[in-house]
Amino acid sequence: MIRATLSAAALLASQSNVPSVENLHFRHSWFLAIFLFCTALVFANLFHYVIFRVLRRKEEQSKTFGWGVQRYLGKPARAVFLLTCLLLILPVVPGLPDRLEDTIRQGLIMAMVASLGWFAVGCIYVLQSIMLRRYDLNAENNIQARRVHTQFQLFRRMLISFVVIIDIGALLWTFNDPRIWHYGSGLLASAGIASLILATAAKSTAANFLAGLQIALTEPIRIDDVVVVQGEWGRIEEINSAYVVIRIWDLRRLIVPLSYFIENSFQNWTRESSDIMGTAFLYVDYSIPVEALRQQLEAIVHPSPLWNKNVCGLQVTNLTDRSMELRCLMSSRNSSENFDLRCLVREKMTEWIQQNYPTAFPTTRFASRPEENLPPDTPRETQVTK
Repeated sequence: MIRATLSAAALLASQSNVPSVENLHFRHSWFLAIFLFCTALVFANLFHYVIFRVLRRKEEQSKTFGWGVQRYLGKPARAVFLLTCLLLILPVVPGLPDRLEDTIRQGLIMAMVASLGWFAVGCIYVLQSIMLRRYDLNAENNIQARRVHTQFQLFRRMLISFVVIIDIGALLWTFNDPRIWHYGSGLLASAGIASLILATAAKSTAANFLAGLQIALTEPIRIDDVVVVQGEWGRIEEINSAYVVIRIWDLRRLIVPLSYFIENSFQNWTRESSDIMGTAFLYVDYSIPVEALRQQLEAIVHPSPLWNKNVCGLQVTNLTDRSMELRCLMSSRNSSENFDLRCLVREKMTEWIQQNYPTAFPTTRFASRPEENLPPDTPRETQVTK
């Protein structure tokens, strides 16, 4: 009787301890999973910090190495390191069902592919920064710099589009389901027909895309070019895949489609060189000495830092019945300095004429006819213009 009682008590105790052991094992598994996740997070951030700390020092020591690495590759590299650590610790996480583990692995692989695409886009920006650092747009003679900047902007967008397409294809490769490949094959098979339909429906978009390729190869415009479009003077500020942004002199922005520069005429003042000549016209009386005006023009232009020491001259370009037209011609390094120089010439030449020949400005002359030659019935105050 006593033995039966003891065995029944032991059985009840063992049955009551089974849930506790299973509960403890379950909690231990989740604690281990959280611990491994935190370990991966710390290790990924530590590895990222060490690598980019070294690259930052290299960038500070060298003017050409690693330009823009932290800016363009910091975040995608952190994501790649973290996902790599998670993929490494996923097989050792205990207690995960096979189906749940496969789902998590598939999600991590897709995130890794997307992160690698993000990293590749960042590499394109880093390559652009390294290549363009030698070409300064603020240099005095920046034709080569403007050419390279324009080409790299257009080719960068094309490379990014290519990387995005490859990344989407890689995402499809991560699936093991044959049905997805079947749908993907159908999608690729219909891409040709869809492209024709889209090209017909979006004719302007296709024209702008082809115009962008032509602009990159033939270079009718470049970044920072001075152009006159639709009567507006400005500089090329940005060349996108569909339009061009022109910064007008009064800080307005003129948005022009890319195809406009292929199909229409426009003025490019910096196509071959930024040097330019400008004119300032004076209208004076015939009595003023032209040679004295020419000497005064040289005295104004030659000391000015706005003049590039190439062209400076004054000529009589037209004669009317009332005045003489004089053209002051001068050259400068760029259109902005030439505009300021022309304004300076107008102000100083007008001031000099006012001080030395105040009567030499265009005037209208009147003269009265002698009274003895007038008919008897003509009023005395009658006057005529010669």
